[in-house]
Amino acid sequence: MIDLLKITSVFIIIVFLLKRRWNLGLVMALSSVILSIFYLLTPEDFFNAVLKASTDKTTIVLIVALTLIRVFENIMRKRGIMQEMMDSFRGMVMDRRVLMASMPALIGLLPSMGGALFSAPMVEEASKGIKISPEKKAFINYWFRHPWEFTLPLYPGVVLASAIGGFHLRDLIIANLPYAICLVVAGILWGLRGIGIHREGFKKITARGLLSFLPLTLILLMVIVFHLDLSISLGVAILGLLAVFRYSFRDIAETIKEGLSLEIFAIILGVMTFKAVLNSSGAVSNISTFFSNEGIPVLPVLFIIPFISGLLTGLTVGFIGSTFPIILGLEDTQNIAAISFAFASGYAGVLLSPVHLCLVLTREYFKANMAGVYSLIIRGVVLIMLVALVGYFVRAL
Repeated sequence: MIDLLKITSVFIIIVFLLKRRWNLGLVMALSSVILSIFYLLTPEDFFNAVLKASTDKTTIVLIVALTLIRVFENIMRKRGIMQEMMDSFRGMVMDRRVLMASMPALIGLLPSMGGALFSAPMVEEASKGIKISPEKKAFINYWFRHPWEFTLPLYPGVVLASAIGGFHLRDLIIANLPYAICLVVAGILWGLRGIGIHREGFKKITARGLLSFLPLTLILLMVIVFHLDLSISLGVAILGLLAVFRYSFRDIAETIKEGLSLEIFAIILGVMTFKAVLNSSGAVSNISTFFSNEGIPVLPVLFIIPFISGLLTGLTVGFIGSTFPIILGLEDTQNIAAISFAFASGYAGVLLSPVHLCLVLTREYFKANMAGVYSLIIRGVVLIMLVALVGYFVRAL
């Protein structure tokens, strides 16, 4: 029981500091120190854990992958490829209901804080002349932006979860895919249904517009179909883009410099250090023994801990970094079914979080009633968790 109290105290500190917008890496590093004090680790044991985390292959692979993601995003944005994708899609789509959903979805392909504010004017424009409430417009803009974080390797959450869990990224993407599909279905049921058909004229699609989809498509094919490492896949795509746009050595150096981020380094090192200190302290094995002796089922734990963390922080990397090292030490959780269910649980909390920046900005833009928006979000979250629950038992068979 004392181990549970210690871990809960550290968890409360993590959530409190993240709510105050502290850097996740700094929070996890500080939590590692507090945890080592709680468990009376010697300075030597603590620094050995830090050294092990810093030199671990998983840590290095994560830093490289997330840096390459930033480089890829930089090129896609600065060279107007993302804009080309959006323009092309607008030309291909004649039904304005689909257009309303596709704009936030396309912009959501590239991770960016508060990106929902970028797509909001597009949703507003696409909905002109259509009778639709501000709450539904806000829901469409917010909801359709978020299927990618379950599956897209450009988002750090799914990459971090696979690394901490020791599972192949492809396997976690496939396990999470039903949740992404479910999110889209929920958006259609409670966002687009009942609006009516409003068609636009078809516009000619240029070859350049079609080619704009190629870099991202190649990365997904290399990771999911050919089982290549994410870093290799990103590297191939980046080299291709550099060659196509004839980057000079100076431009390449500048792009790499912009891709390097001390914040990313701090997050990865902080999370991996926290995991190493947890293992050194013996806390997780003690808690696992406690749950087993008390007969507490693992499934409620897999839901409650990530969900609360996601709800309070509004950050995917936040709930993964703070709860997955704990969850993975519990009995019967070292499998893709448990990790995928925990991911869905935490992300359900993120979608409902009142501090989620996309939700705050979207509600403000459309001047929507928050209760009305929440009534739609809750329906979608319940559907996702029902699918996650079924998936957990099916995979566990």
